[in-house]
Amino acid sequence: MRILHTINSVNPSGGGPIEGVKQLGLANRAAGHTIEIASMDAPNDAAVKCCPLPVYPLGPGCTKYAYVGRFVPWLRENAGRYDIVVVNGIWQYQCFGTWRALHKSSTPYVVFTHGMLDPWFKRTYPLKHLKKWMYWPWGGYRPLRDAGAVVFTCEEERTLARHSFWLYKVREAVVGYGTAGPTGDPAVQKAAFLQLFPELQGKRLCTYLGRLHPRKGCDLAVQAYGKALAENPDWQLVVVGPDPVGWKAVLTGMAEGLGIADRITWAGVLSGDAKWGSLHSSEMLLLPSRGENFGIAVAEALACGVPVLISDKVNIWREVQEDGAGLVDTDDLSGACRMLAQWVGMPVGERGLMAANARPCFLRRFEIHAAAQSLMKLLTAVVGGRALPSGREECSTANS
Repeated sequence: MRILHTINSVNPSGGGPIEGVKQLGLANRAAGHTIEIASMDAPNDAAVKCCPLPVYPLGPGCTKYAYVGRFVPWLRENAGRYDIVVVNGIWQYQCFGTWRALHKSSTPYVVFTHGMLDPWFKRTYPLKHLKKWMYWPWGGYRPLRDAGAVVFTCEEERTLARHSFWLYKVREAVVGYGTAGPTGDPAVQKAAFLQLFPELQGKRLCTYLGRLHPRKGCDLAVQAYGKALAENPDWQLVVVGPDPVGWKAVLTGMAEGLGIADRITWAGVLSGDAKWGSLHSSEMLLLPSRGENFGIAVAEALACGVPVLISDKVNIWREVQEDGAGLVDTDDLSGACRMLAQWVGMPVGERGLMAANARPCFLRRFEIHAAAQSLMKLLTAVVGGRALPSGREECSTANS
């Protein structure tokens, strides 16, 4: 099958969506499919050159909406080269532009919302939600209404999406989602990480991996660490990830106010062996997120045999809890503190059992090849005009 993914940017600072595109794309390409990407990036962007899949960089886009005038003409001209188009994300021009180009064509498309319909945004940013409501009927909703499928990565994400806008009638589908685990020698990867941060040698590491953003709960991670672990000199909090909204300054100020500035290592963006080494070196991953449609970082930690301490707003929390691969609590400071206190107070054998359960949980539920097969099953059904797997044909709600 010939598949085109459209996405705002292939820059890894965008978080989970582009990582998912790359991992699923590589797995499906290995299975014999043709996978390409159209993005709103500038042609000379470094991320375009580093992307492991072919990219058509049609930008740069204008404003945060990333409008690119030549995107629709390009897609109309090239749509016949593809069996189907996969749209990644809904609030920028590449989604509306794909609808403009394809909704009257013979090339079908599906839309991954990537958690962007989570009602958390409505509760947390009511003024932004009002602005989105003004856009929704003509620019946000129509691409979803006319899609061959609106795709969710788990049942929890699908259920939540129904509660953001009352104008909502779409063909829903849930597909497996996942990522690739590490390859190579864990000892070599640990060494690569510790070479960058030799002061962490011999420390017990509590690691946060993800974008520095209020939704991710990294502020809760800092505060909970200060309350539950900072008095023990064996522990160090390691914060790994990009800072797309300039939030590191807020977090470092918070750490200074708590008197734990020297107990936090700000590792920034890590890749390759250093990234995997940060996980292999960790005792557990802490992600008290306020909203996470899937949680690539959670799956990556599990792939390394690292237990995860996550909030019940990480939409795969039920799977983690059922497999005994981590701890789950509420998405607030009390919940994060309880998880850390429970971890520290847990007998060594119980912590070891959670670590032993972590990788089997990943392999059974989140390994990329099973996810890629699930996606291909859906895309084949859409192209063939057949009933959608994993979900009702159509969902309509009246939730406000």
